[in-house]
Amino acid sequence: MAGASSDSNPESIPRIWLCQPAKKADEATPDWLTPDEAQRLAGLKGHRRQEFLTTRWLIRQALAGASGLPASDCCPVPGRPTAAATPPGWHLSISHCQNLAACATGTGAVGIDIEPARRRADWQRVARRWFSVAEQDWLLRTDDAFEFLKVWTLKEAWLKATGRGIAGNLQTLRVSADFELLGDQQQGGWRAGSCLVAGFIVTLVWQGPEAAGGQPAAPTLLAPPPDDCRLVAPEPLACTADWLLNADIHPSG
Repeated sequence: MAGASSDSNPESIPRIWLCQPAKKADEATPDWLTPDEAQRLAGLKGHRRQEFLTTRWLIRQALAGASGLPASDCCPVPGRPTAAATPPGWHLSISHCQNLAACATGTGAVGIDIEPARRRADWQRVARRWFSVAEQDWLLRTDDAFEFLKVWTLKEAWLKATGRGIAGNLQTLRVSADFELLGDQQQGGWRAGSCLVAGFIVTLVWQGPEAAGGQPAAPTLLAPPPDDCRLVAPEPLACTADWLLNADIHPSG
């Protein structure tokens, strides 16, 4: 896959990479996995194994596309893949949900979350349990599951970008009815973008000098990995992104 540059110098604009899983998961363990990844894969079966392989394959393809290096030369740090081990200098975030995987790459902190746009779970219960009183008020009054999913993906992407889990932290980003965003990080340079791609809400939060007033590049949808997950260069597929939100995240205090 052609890279965005001829060397490993990072781009300033964060990028979103998407792909569907392989149609048939091969049982062999790819030789490009790190020892840490191979150990984790050994404990997975069925769709969880397929999701894991797809996201790890996508990480390498995303780093290759962003840096210009071959995918075989790219890998994440051990454990939670929040940064690249090679090439250095890249931040990462991944998400997967119902037959789609996503990876964000950037030179500053990034967080990505995806949700099917038609998901209709018991969102009112989730809002009452985890959201602020003000958020509950306008969401329950609006009674729109799609608006809830926009808020939920914003909060999830925010927590990934700031390196925190859900418990006790979902109110660290407050979202008003007109989608003014207030976060608990006092340093500036935070921004969020949400778009609708192939029936999914895709939300990215990122930080950096380039964040102010900017918008992430349009998502790149890659062809699914081959059944054996070889690191072949995938073809970009046709992809239309309808932007739902592009806004600064202001300090709350």
